[in-house]
Amino acid sequence: MPIPIVLDCEPAHDDAIAIMLALASPEVELRAVTAVSGNAPLHHTRANAIRVLDHLGRPDIPVAAGAGRPLVQDPFAPGDTHGPSGMDGPELPPPSRQAVPAHAIDLIAELALDRPLTLVATGPLTNVALFLARHPEAASALQRIVFMGGAIGLGNVTPAAEFNVWADPDAARRVCISELHVTMVGLDVTHQALVTREQNDHLRSRGRAGRLTAELIDYYARSHPGMPGTPIHDAVAVAHVIDPGLLTVEHCHVDVDCGPVSRGRTLVDRFHVTGREPNVHVATAIDPGFTSWMAERIASLG
Repeated sequence: MPIPIVLDCEPAHDDAIAIMLALASPEVELRAVTAVSGNAPLHHTRANAIRVLDHLGRPDIPVAAGAGRPLVQDPFAPGDTHGPSGMDGPELPPPSRQAVPAHAIDLIAELALDRPLTLVATGPLTNVALFLARHPEAASALQRIVFMGGAIGLGNVTPAAEFNVWADPDAARRVCISELHVTMVGLDVTHQALVTREQNDHLRSRGRAGRLTAELIDYYARSHPGMPGTPIHDAVAVAHVIDPGLLTVEHCHVDVDCGPVSRGRTLVDRFHVTGREPNVHVATAIDPGFTSWMAERIASLG
């Protein structure tokens, strides 16, 4: 039986590719997409989720909007990595429908109580933290939470902090210390999931999904000029649910720095030096064939 998942995301370029990978994989059933603000404001991320599903002919998958700002800290202005819309580059029409009227966390709760659910989060963890607080019974019914964020000693917004955790470290901390089954797929691993120019050109000729993926990567590659390829961060978290063998994970204690100096740093006790009980499964390596595997999956959508 496919694993039911909800993808909680901030549809920018790599989130959109994560949606396509989920739809291309019979091992999972994408039951809903929920949107959070992050790389773009909420009205853009909500619309972008619908635009991707429209492109793939999937009006049956509900989209719900969630939090428009972090839990505690002041709202921030998104950077220009993904453009003003959060998904600049491809020419997609406006969304064909509205998001469902339910708040994202209420939709997640409804689906989690219906049958065991895996919650995959590829944006700031604001919605997830709100869901844990508002719906503890539904949260306890989750199979697991897999999030793309953090890193073991890397940062892409500050020297210490990865964007998704930096955007709402208070939410990320609540998720990590929730005592649920949590897996962290961090920047140090996703930076190994690189799509080369040759792979991208090959995708371009592989149907609607392949062409959209190539156009997304064309734009996103501009922000990674010194790398041998373009990292597809968010798809790695989805891939871990589809095929756990693609990642190596270690059980570690993880906390999140919410202080003023290294705010947003994920404190991964990989060598168990603190003596604190492990609470998060942390990805530490990825199969080198990941991007070829991902490209073939997406191309299969036609």
